Amino acid sequence: MSNEVRSHTALHIIKGAIVKVLGEDAKWSTSASAKGLHGRIAVEFNRKPTEEEITEIGIRANEKIQEDAEIEVYEMSRGDAEARWGNLIYDKWPLPDHIQRVKVFHLPGWNVNCCGNEHTERTGTVGSIKITKTRYRKSKGVLEFSYDIED
Repeated sequence: MSNEVRSHTALHIIKGAIVKVLGEDAKWSTSASAKGLHGRIAVEFNRKPTEEEITEIGIRANEKIQEDAEIEVYEMSRGDAEARWGNLIYDKWPLPDHIQRVKVFHLPGWNVNCCGNEHTERTGTVGSIKITKTRYRKSKGVLEFSYDIED
């Protein structure tokens, strides 16, 4: 399993933890990247989180990893995906109208997202997540999380 696959899967796990701790106001991703053992995800949000909230996001993400939960990936029509999960499958960047078949990452009760990347089969394969930096950009209403994957 490549480090990129592990760190990319971690994006989805962290995103789920962000929404669990900060609520639905933090559900829209504005950017994401993963390379090697490092990654970064940004979400729309209306305030700087507290240190306690940031700590709780890291704890929740690692608890999800320790569960070794199964990750589901579906390939289906866009219409079927929207009928099942609504707009939760999308981020802030638009999916072009001509794309009518999608791959959907689904971690039940945690995160669902259109995503064409490769993922681990279970959360336990990711390794632990260490949040290394957060930045709130008030002018853009964006909250950024940088993280490392550790074995």
